[in-house]
Amino acid sequence: MKFARLTATCFAALTATAAHAETLTISWWGYNGEKLNANIVEPFKEICGCDIVFETGNNADRLGKLQARGGKGVDVIYLTDSYSQLGVEAGTFMELDRTRIPNIENLYEMAQDPQGGYGPAYSVGRVGVVYDSEKVEPVTSWSDLWRADLEGEVTLPGITTTAGPMVVVRAGAYAGVDAFEDSDATFEAIEALKPNSVKNYNTGSEMVNLISTGEATVAIAQDFTLASLQSAVPTMVWADLEDGDIATLNTVNIPKGAENVDLAYEFINFVLSHEVQQVNAEQGVDAPVNTDVVLTPEQAALWTYGAEAIAKLNMMDYAKMNEVKIDWIDRWSEIFGL
Repeated sequence: MKFARLTATCFAALTATAAHAETLTISWWGYNGEKLNANIVEPFKEICGCDIVFETGNNADRLGKLQARGGKGVDVIYLTDSYSQLGVEAGTFMELDRTRIPNIENLYEMAQDPQGGYGPAYSVGRVGVVYDSEKVEPVTSWSDLWRADLEGEVTLPGITTTAGPMVVVRAGAYAGVDAFEDSDATFEAIEALKPNSVKNYNTGSEMVNLISTGEATVAIAQDFTLASLQSAVPTMVWADLEDGDIATLNTVNIPKGAENVDLAYEFINFVLSHEVQQVNAEQGVDAPVNTDVVLTPEQAALWTYGAEAIAKLNMMDYAKMNEVKIDWIDRWSEIFGL
């Protein structure tokens, strides 16, 4: 990977920063470790002359550990937008000075400031509907999930998964109400969907297994599962929904207790650079949010890519969702007997 296009100004800033901060601590998932090491970690270490150490785990565990330490012990934290919103509301993160992250200007608008002054998104995904095109008539809208011919064919994400609350929001739309304002009508629609649901799943692998064994032919899914689904059942397709998929954003934030704030800013700017975003997209690591990234049709097929695809996405209001989450979990559990 070549980084010759990094400007002399950026290089000088990173070198100067390294003189004052020797170790950067990053909290992230640890997926795609070899590729991320080659594409991000080693190039950044070469530029800054610093060491990088990691704290790995899932969203809940890593955010919980950070908050238990009073926001200390980590300089940069990677989280999905639903969990970063929890951190924002708890006062865990710094509000960012965007003049110190110039590459933000090159991102799609939805990625620049998704949570009101806090960390940007470095990657975008989507939640939508997948179905077995050999067994199921085309699914063209979220409301099709309630079709009579899909009785016992649909697997829904559990309410505590990333996609679970999105089903509730779409049920509200099916009922003609705002799910955040009228939970009674919304969960009547969920009750009406129950006959079509064969089982709730809680992990992507569980969902793929339900499809591969034929227990379900339709699923609400995140886009990163599509390759596994098609490997198991080649006739699985991503539905082209007239009312749009729902965006999922992966964010980067600086905790209030970060020790190496200057280096954290430079790292975030580096992750958002065209060079990093390009190679990660090409290698199947992350969907790009930098508008300068150019992909072939084959490369783009993996991702939510391009201005047109981004514009079609619906956004979740996680602040509102967090206010009603406990009630939604209770109501969902009553319906599905969890």
